[in-house]
Amino acid sequence: MRATVTISLPPTLRRDLGRAARGRGMTESEFVRRAVQQQMWDDAFEETRRVLVAKARAQSIYTDEDVFKVVS
Repeated sequence: MRATVTISLPPTLRRDLGRAARGRGMTESEFVRRAVQQQMWDDAFEETRRVLVAKARAQSIYTDEDVFKVVS
């Protein structure tokens, strides 16, 4: 089930949104939906990376070579 979200955009961003969506052959809704999904994925990736880098550093893993030594 879908839910509607209403957002407010400045005129120039609203115009750019329309152009970008048309340029990709999609609706503005689909463009915004994909942008939100991408941002959420990026945020989750960065959080996972932050946690895993801290764990790797705690085990003295700093380089690709260090990773190779651990998995070999």
